[in-house]
Amino acid sequence: MPFPHVPLRLRLVALLGLVPIGTAVAQTVAPDTSRRLETVVVTAHREPRSLTQVPFAVSVVSADRWAGRSGFSLDQALASVPGVVALSRYGTHDIRLTIRGFGARGAGDRSNAGTSRGIRVLLDGIPETEPDGRTAFDQIDLAAIERIEVLRSNGSAAYGNAAGGIVSLSSMPSFDRRFSELTTQRGGFGLQRAVVRGGVALGEGKVWGAVTRTTFGGWREHSDASRTQMIGGAIAPLPSGGRLGVQLAAAGNRFRIPGPLTPAQTDADPAQANAIYAARDERRFNRLMRLGLTLDQPIGETQDLSAMLFVNPKALQRSERNTFRDFTRYHTGGSLSWGGRIARGGLTHRLRIGGDFAFQDGAIQFYTLGPGSTRGTTLLTNKGEGAQNAGLFVQDEIRVGERVTVLLGARYDDIGYFYRDFIAPALDDRRRFTQVTPRAGLSWRVGGGTLYASYGRGIEAPAGNETDPPELGLPTPLTALNPLLDPIRSRTVEAGMRRTLALGEGAVRGISVDAALYHTQVRGEPVPYNGGRFYLTAGQVTRRGIELSILADLAAGVLAQVSGTFSRNTYDRYRVDSTYLGAPGASLVLDGNRVAGLPGRVVNASLAWRPPAAEWLGVELGAQHLGSHVADDRNLVPVPGFTVLRAAISGERVVSRGVSARATLAVENLADRRFIGSAFINPDYAGGVPLVYEPGLPRQVVLGLTLRRAR
Repeated sequence: MPFPHVPLRLRLVALLGLVPIGTAVAQTVAPDTSRRLETVVVTAHREPRSLTQVPFAVSVVSADRWAGRSGFSLDQALASVPGVVALSRYGTHDIRLTIRGFGARGAGDRSNAGTSRGIRVLLDGIPETEPDGRTAFDQIDLAAIERIEVLRSNGSAAYGNAAGGIVSLSSMPSFDRRFSELTTQRGGFGLQRAVVRGGVALGEGKVWGAVTRTTFGGWREHSDASRTQMIGGAIAPLPSGGRLGVQLAAAGNRFRIPGPLTPAQTDADPAQANAIYAARDERRFNRLMRLGLTLDQPIGETQDLSAMLFVNPKALQRSERNTFRDFTRYHTGGSLSWGGRIARGGLTHRLRIGGDFAFQDGAIQFYTLGPGSTRGTTLLTNKGEGAQNAGLFVQDEIRVGERVTVLLGARYDDIGYFYRDFIAPALDDRRRFTQVTPRAGLSWRVGGGTLYASYGRGIEAPAGNETDPPELGLPTPLTALNPLLDPIRSRTVEAGMRRTLALGEGAVRGISVDAALYHTQVRGEPVPYNGGRFYLTAGQVTRRGIELSILADLAAGVLAQVSGTFSRNTYDRYRVDSTYLGAPGASLVLDGNRVAGLPGRVVNASLAWRPPAAEWLGVELGAQHLGSHVADDRNLVPVPGFTVLRAAISGERVVSRGVSARATLAVENLADRRFIGSAFINPDYAGGVPLVYEPGLPRQVVLGLTLRRAR
């Protein structure tokens, strides 16, 4: 969208980071255009830095990218980020999220409904990701999010169990005076949303908050959902010059799971539910809250101290696999780091040294299903599942002159599991994984852009639901933890460039390009068997790809954006023995097969138009394309590719002094095309036919109205 009063080069800088132009303007501190690329600041790699100094693939997305859409789940914000596959499984918060192939197996299997794995997710700097690497999205609603940073590279050296990257979300609005905002939305398939937001500036401090209520009837049978979510915070200056922050989040989330269908069922009636899932009323009811404290304290002119503490209690209930399950979890942790700037020998060092600790424990009880799939009276399982993740890290960012920045870092992680069975104590077990993960990067400012290259190693611990042992074939006596699982280790090499060109006042006024090449090797890829009832860590996988994002400022108020990821993901070495084939003495060699769940081609494009003569009006047309891929390691179950369109129109006017109104109309899946939204990996079979597909959302119209008052 054009902003005639803002210099063209700065407008393109904002496009490069996918941040709103207002943010870029607010962060501009010098008129020197040669330094304006530094106005896009990111923090996902632990230290606030401009994009010119970050030697990793990073994308920044702001709230205007999803304004007017339902905002129920993260896919509407992240789908346009190269390297990311973000798909809604059936129209609610339950998404499938992968970055460069990491996390592909975290959704689609029954125990993983509503969660992702291998990707570190932070909400206002506090981890949503549990110590075992899983992340639930119950407390995340786009209506309360202002900005998202995505580190698409290996993040283990900064955050430990984050080999797939980092998604950092911020809920703090940009405001300097009191505001209040009310949004109501209505949409197809019974979608109803109400959002109340507000903020107050108190001197140099701020208080803000948001409450959302969403109900959705579901387009498939047995896929209704309802969620109430709140998030808020306060930041206050300290007499010592520091800043104290308090963050609070809570959510109550109910949703039913329609389950996977066979190809024939999908063709006949994609709206139907899996009969077994419906009969058992497979569902989730998650209640959780989180309180966090943050402290940023300068020490003199060149040092600072940063600290964070949080507590996150959870009460989770579910009907799953013919049992009623109660989970009570207590997730707590914190971090402490010291930073300093040292100038020596013509070099400027920015050191960051610190550590993190996270701990989660709680009771798990399985009961029989009672009438109406409620909790039965027979206790089947009574156990405790705990995990902890402790890490120490060091990072040195070395600035060489005005153009070159070198980053060196390493982290030591100690990840442990401790499971107790209160019915059969002989099954009690503990496991511990340790790893040192180094990384190095170089960024070079040249020709108005930035070139960068990096190398990093990563570690993932098996997620909690992946640690269950198989019923047969163990080489040791049965315990609560699967002895066949090992840490998932990886190493990534990447190179990329970010460049902005101002071309004048012609048909193409300017263009921004973000491109990256990556090569990742993974040892011990997690593979689900028997419908996700147990996992193994398989052999070696190679993932290689190219990511490209282009944004162009065109004449007549048109902005064009296209992003694409083109990758090849294969098993280098993968052997399966008879225990998992169900055929004694048999074996299977899958070397060279494609990795299940990973499309080799993902493209997103959009055109946005804001007429110069009517800047209150905005129109957008977008498209999303995923290439075909496979759902199983044998490469026998295809998942067809698809292309879906979306459109939106919005208008915003001042209706009275200090009050503005914004009306939106968004249409998802504009052509009402049938497509597969998600697929189960290594699915169950019924009568020799795979139960594999979760059909995607048909055409959905969403109307919205927002009233905002600022004074």
